[in-house]
Amino acid sequence: MGTSASEIFDLRNLYYYKSGNSFTGSLNGFNYKIIPGSDHITAQFWHGMLCSDAAEIKQEKQFSFDEAGFDEMIKLALESIL
Repeated sequence: MGTSASEIFDLRNLYYYKSGNSFTGSLNGFNYKIIPGSDHITAQFWHGMLCSDAAEIKQEKQFSFDEAGFDEMIKLALESIL
């Protein structure tokens, strides 16, 4: 499966975020930004052509900074795009 942690979204694996890296991506007008914190991951979701700084973020949620939280974040992203 390459370097993506999801079959639908282009997401890096948990270690990428544990290393302090943020990641932004999109799929058919659905946009997401993953931001690591000290003990959590923040996921932002929005629709449209604007970048996260200019867009109205439709949903933002924090998840635990472990595999369970990461899997929950991917599940929410899948629910949000459908």
